[in-house]
Amino acid sequence: MWHNTKVTEILGIEYPIMQGPFGGRLSSVELVAAVSNAGGLGGYGAYTLTPQEIIDIDQQIKAATGKPYNINLWVSDSDAIGGTVSDTVYEQAIQQFRPYFEELGVPLPHKPAPFNTRFENQVQVLLDIRPKVFSFVFGVPSADILEQCRRQGIITAGAATTLDEAIALENAGVDLIIASGFEAGGHRPSFLASAETSMTGTFVLLQLIREKVKIPVIAAGGIADGKGIAAAMMLGASAAQVGTAFLACDESNASPAHRQMLFSDATKYSTLSRAYTGRLGRGIANRITKETSGTDLHFLPFPLQTTFISSLRAAAVEQQKWDMVYFWGGQIAPIIKHRQASALMQSLIEETNACFNSSSTR
Repeated sequence: MWHNTKVTEILGIEYPIMQGPFGGRLSSVELVAAVSNAGGLGGYGAYTLTPQEIIDIDQQIKAATGKPYNINLWVSDSDAIGGTVSDTVYEQAIQQFRPYFEELGVPLPHKPAPFNTRFENQVQVLLDIRPKVFSFVFGVPSADILEQCRRQGIITAGAATTLDEAIALENAGVDLIIASGFEAGGHRPSFLASAETSMTGTFVLLQLIREKVKIPVIAAGGIADGKGIAAAMMLGASAAQVGTAFLACDESNASPAHRQMLFSDATKYSTLSRAYTGRLGRGIANRITKETSGTDLHFLPFPLQTTFISSLRAAAVEQQKWDMVYFWGGQIAPIIKHRQASALMQSLIEETNACFNSSSTR
């Protein structure tokens, strides 16, 4: 049976379907529980949370499901040297974005306060609460952290956008690799080379990794239905991670406007941009992403750009200037159709079943 894979065996789940763990407070306990209770693996993106918030969320998840679930962190959560930038770099960003602030009547922001990395404190909490799965992006945790995960029985899953990154993850002793193609919504989690030069598509990346790496591979990016899951598994994936289709469900913590946008014609025009966070990520193209798509750009490094533009984004939402709001989403968004996570899970399972039943009778 298609759903009996190395991943389902390792994780103790019924179906090799993982819900993408959304950062930026887009995840929800309700969505994690809905996916896990339906036999998949729910995921919660916790990189913006304090250690205490992670503890609280974990308790809520445990109360909502007795099934395995995944908590996701960012190994590298800052690109700012010393946590800050020079006044010159800040002034260049001001000049780049001044017209948008003025148009919305928003005061120009002060230079963001220095950012202190949170990963070490966050991961210590994870080792204490012991979720079934600890997934991570933007790097590889230290050998000590990975060893502690092994001792605690926590399965580790790292994201790779290139074959080199997959090999690095395997060499470090990570249990599972998530092959993240450029089609995926959200940030490109590249860590060995720039995101702009790490642009392999999901199915090519999956095949490359399967040829060179022995640990199980999970396909992520451009998968939103059973046909996509079946195709990934035919190419050697042990599971598929579905992101945008779950983000569009009512159970996610995306705003109603965001969820509605994912069902609009605007999803035909997704793009990669650094304008909103300082790191390259995929969302629905808008006026700002189009006007800042050249080469001579002045963005603050992640996550200072997020702080810098936060008041602009809030004003755009309040004034319903949707062409100035960046809604995260992947290239596959135009085909999504379910608004309930349970219905989506049922559809994914039934469609994948149908694909494999059809191929076995030919």
